[in-house]
Amino acid sequence: MLIVTMTPSQAQDLALAEIQSSFATLPANAESFGDMSGFSGAAAANQPALTAAVLAAYVARQRAQKESEAAAPPLTSEMVSAYASTHYASNAALAAIDTAAVPGQPADYFSIDNDASVFSFDNSSIDPDSLAKYAKHGFVPTVKKVAYANKERNCLSTAIYHEARGESVDGQWAVANVIINRAMSKRFPSSMCGVVFQNANLGRFHCQFSFACDGHSDVATERGAWAKATRIANAAYSEFQHGKRPGVVPGSALFYHTASVSPGWSNMKRVAQIGAHVFFAPR
Repeated sequence: MLIVTMTPSQAQDLALAEIQSSFATLPANAESFGDMSGFSGAAAANQPALTAAVLAAYVARQRAQKESEAAAPPLTSEMVSAYASTHYASNAALAAIDTAAVPGQPADYFSIDNDASVFSFDNSSIDPDSLAKYAKHGFVPTVKKVAYANKERNCLSTAIYHEARGESVDGQWAVANVIINRAMSKRFPSSMCGVVFQNANLGRFHCQFSFACDGHSDVATERGAWAKATRIANAAYSEFQHGKRPGVVPGSALFYHTASVSPGWSNMKRVAQIGAHVFFAPR
């Protein structure tokens, strides 16, 4: 290992050279600041003398630079709008999270075209009051939004796995379809987890989906079936985020049961049967 040390005079030469190089264009016509004979090297020979005027100019410039950095312009709605127009319009992933991942998000600020590939930002409704209100009540960090979306996908995957892992792909999509139909209906909770685990806290026979309150663990034990359910859930939840339904069963289908039972739902209209499940809509 090579270790380099400096003598005091060499350290002074370096400091002097740095200051002098910063003001090489300034005239050195003031009274000399001290005796320069103690300094040696090419830097001292090629740079103007360190004078009182040079030092004064250096100090003044440093102070002006600090004052300029401290005097940052105030944050205005125009600045925020410009930032949002630049960043949200160009980042579809963040826009999708911000507009769809959390219920209550002010999605009116955004619009999505038919193929969901272009996001635009409407800043006409932003003013200081609405901005302050959103920052206080509506703002949710992106990390929390991503965690929320992951939880929603997991709830949907769990329902597909336990309710229809023995069914065909269409049969599993149909179960996801009913859950999404419920989330879009005012008669049920507006989230995947809310729909899947509705009334599960009330105990057995009170939940909407039997696995949610049967007293058994909800952890998947069949790796292949879980992977399949997860893929379907991810795709279905993506459609839900963009306000779409899978379309495997009608949007009116809010209930289903296995064909092996007959609950006698006289107030229901049968709308489809896929595999072992029969699907119904309220009359």
